[in-house]
Amino acid sequence: MTIVDEKTTPVREVPAFAKVAVPLIAAVAGVLLLWTSGRYGLGFDELYFLVAGRDHLDWGYFDQPPLVPLLAGGLGSLFPGSLIAVRLPVTLAAVGGIVLTALIAREFGGRRGAQAMAAAFYAMSSAITISHWLGTYTLDPVLWTLILWLVVRWVRTRRDRLLIWAGVATAVSLEVKFLVPALWAALILSALILGPRGLVRRPALWAGALIAAVVTIPALAWQAAHGWAYLRMNDVVAAEFPGVWPFLRDSALSAGVGVGVLAFLFGLWVLFRSPRLRAYRFLGLATLVVIAAFLVLHGRSYYLLCLLAVPFAAASVELAAFRWARWKFVWPAFALSAVISLAALPVYPASIVDKMPSSWGVVPLGSAFGKGELEVRQLGEMIAGAYAALPPEQRAHTAVYAEIYPFAAAAEYYGSFYVYSGHRGYWYFGPPPESADTVLFAGFDPGPLRPYFTGTTPLVDGVMWLYTGKTKPWQEIWPALRTQ
Repeated sequence: MTIVDEKTTPVREVPAFAKVAVPLIAAVAGVLLLWTSGRYGLGFDELYFLVAGRDHLDWGYFDQPPLVPLLAGGLGSLFPGSLIAVRLPVTLAAVGGIVLTALIAREFGGRRGAQAMAAAFYAMSSAITISHWLGTYTLDPVLWTLILWLVVRWVRTRRDRLLIWAGVATAVSLEVKFLVPALWAALILSALILGPRGLVRRPALWAGALIAAVVTIPALAWQAAHGWAYLRMNDVVAAEFPGVWPFLRDSALSAGVGVGVLAFLFGLWVLFRSPRLRAYRFLGLATLVVIAAFLVLHGRSYYLLCLLAVPFAAASVELAAFRWARWKFVWPAFALSAVISLAALPVYPASIVDKMPSSWGVVPLGSAFGKGELEVRQLGEMIAGAYAALPPEQRAHTAVYAEIYPFAAAAEYYGSFYVYSGHRGYWYFGPPPESADTVLFAGFDPGPLRPYFTGTTPLVDGVMWLYTGKTKPWQEIWPALRTQ
């Protein structure tokens, strides 16, 4: 096994940047995302982020750090009702991921064709199609990709300020999700095994880590003050784990149905086998370590979106060296993958999405966005309408309670009133005021609330009930209502 260290890795120049092809690919993807971001309505996670940031802004939450709610709430308040404004950060993040993937290929020695190919691989992956929504899972990939580009560039140049900037990017990532320490643990372990071992000895690396730690103190303080609530979210994710084979299958397909899956797998192989990428072999091992960690800890398959860039770049550099990989031979495969990626975007009129399937075999269709968003809006408006239909004197002392957070967020956003729930992050927002002795319940199982009220009236069969005659204070009721 060959071990790489800084003494064996000379500084070299990189090829010219593909200043036409890469910006063009990024611009096309950005325009498509911008064009489709105003369609249908908000997703249920977006509604939760928006409501959390607008009405419950804090240093932390049960299920995440504060940055995404802050963005959603701030943009939703500055541009009321604008889907494009709320989703603009992820559109920019997606464009950034495309460019950074091309820049990693450039660091690997890839010329313009390789850079364009790497950008195209990323542009046709699920990292782009899922960027229709503002979420932690759509912002984190570009931050991981930025960290990896900075590390790759450090390997070539040994400029330690790059590690400081990697620490800054890590600090931002920790305000989005708490996953990025897994990346650094894998990078350090892999560097110790395969080199460059000097990475771990650099003071700049630990200075960057200190920056990330200091920036994260408020979020960690919130977690400590709330019994390390995020650990309960780990149990939620683990409970949703589909099994080893579905996890691996869905993780692989997230690289892109078509050329993306092949490029990701080939890129991993190249990282271990290509002499020209020997200095970056530790990145291949780090990728496998992180995937194994996600698997063992029962993570979600879309976490792999954070790891696409390096294998894509490696595959592109290797493929560009083959004569048979010229565009006249491979463009049909790229064209087919581009069509599949386009079909996965919400390009369909709202009038037909309810008549369309959500997928075609393993190919997801953008109609799934429309179906979910339109149904969430209808649900929120139905709950808001039921609350508004109550007599004013009764409505004044009635709290709206939702069984699950998607119901709660939809009702709160479309109804413009506070909604309460014991589900996940909503439980931490607190109980209704003691003056609320009546509850409009929205959900499927009204059982948990029934013991605390003397009267029950169905409003919408199987979905909404009105509870009257509260028998205990909310401070006694609330601890029993927490669910995840």
